[in-house]
Amino acid sequence: MGKDVKYFLIMAGSTNHMLRGDKLLKDKGIKTSLVPAPAEYGSVCAIAIKVEDKDIDISEKYLRENDITIRGIYEEKPERLTGLIDRLKNTIIRDEFLEVLKKIEDGKELTHSDIVLLLKTDRKAEKEALFKAADEMRKKIVGDIVDIRGAIEFSNYCKKDCKYCGVRRNLDNLQRYRMTEDEIMEVVHSLHNIGIKTVILQSGEDSWWTKDRIASLIIRVKKETGMKITLSLGERPREDYEYFKELGANNYLLKIETTNEEIFKFIHPDDDINHRKQCSSWLKELGYLNGSGCIIGLPGQREEDIANDILYFKEMGINMIGIGPFIPAKGTPLENYPTGDVDMTLKAVAVTRLVCKRVFLPATTALASIDSDLQADALKAGANTIMLINTPAKYRYNYQIYSDKNMVDLKSAYDAVTGANREFPSYLKIDMEVYKDAANSEK
Repeated sequence: MGKDVKYFLIMAGSTNHMLRGDKLLKDKGIKTSLVPAPAEYGSVCAIAIKVEDKDIDISEKYLRENDITIRGIYEEKPERLTGLIDRLKNTIIRDEFLEVLKKIEDGKELTHSDIVLLLKTDRKAEKEALFKAADEMRKKIVGDIVDIRGAIEFSNYCKKDCKYCGVRRNLDNLQRYRMTEDEIMEVVHSLHNIGIKTVILQSGEDSWWTKDRIASLIIRVKKETGMKITLSLGERPREDYEYFKELGANNYLLKIETTNEEIFKFIHPDDDINHRKQCSSWLKELGYLNGSGCIIGLPGQREEDIANDILYFKEMGINMIGIGPFIPAKGTPLENYPTGDVDMTLKAVAVTRLVCKRVFLPATTALASIDSDLQADALKAGANTIMLINTPAKYRYNYQIYSDKNMVDLKSAYDAVTGANREFPSYLKIDMEVYKDAANSEK
């Protein structure tokens, strides 16, 4: 997909029609990708099928022939931030920094060197301009509503021995647990009852949770609640991913963590970066909304590496990108390494919004674990999603990928959303006045 190619966005009549339509087009050999729809075309969760202009007529014809309801077809316009430079005319910003911002204003693609320049700035006025540009891009593309999702960490068993991870195979003194299917479903129903649309089912790479056991769980979630499902189970065979997709799984989160091969190998002694990328390619081919992400502050990491990560997300067509600071986990080989830089994390979030544009960007739990106010800062730097931690209290402490993980609940989500002057989604069936009153009483 070259720079000068025009694209069209096809809005289907429902999520089911969108997923079926995307598969039909892929099976016909038409190159597609699934992207968050612009705010004016649907809700914060709405997804569009993106196709090249040369394929739009045959795509529309083929979808209609197969009874896929089409709500609308829109030409994708370059995302320009008109007037950005004028709004910065009284600020102290270097000419080379302004040149990159001008490219953003004009809707042009940023190069690797452009991204590095943005990431390397430590000047207050330039960082403020970067965050403002990312926030404007976020508002233009996905609007002011923050998507709220619920995560259940249902097993902390893991066959991998990643050096940074607090549930790694050889971690001593960790109390291991596996939630039962019924325990998981109890939490799923509680999320469904308050209107949450997407549940994230996350675990270590636990061989006990076989393809059939995961399948049984997917079937129950779909049958009993109809919720969207994000799986985060690590590397699996392609046939597992395909089977889960057929049963109704919608999204899959498999973080690359870093695209620097040396750093990847150092922190993942029993993983292969090419296989990780292959898994992400399979997920994309199968029509998942594909999640990835990176850790800021890994040993040896430079701004050039983070720039490569961001370009990888763009080139891979990643839909959900989680960017958080490195936080050491007790008992791991990296426990004495320094915490990742918050400023660099926020700059990476902002640049990812400007480069990848129409994606879901969480204000990550890792940021909230350093300082609860940082989720609001991430929302003001281009993020648009918050993931609640809904693991039952008796298990939660033992799912510490990093130490001192913060509890992100509805109260902290309220603080972040209101702190960033953003909006809650209308699908939540909760009385926000309760959280407003609680926030006021703390002042």
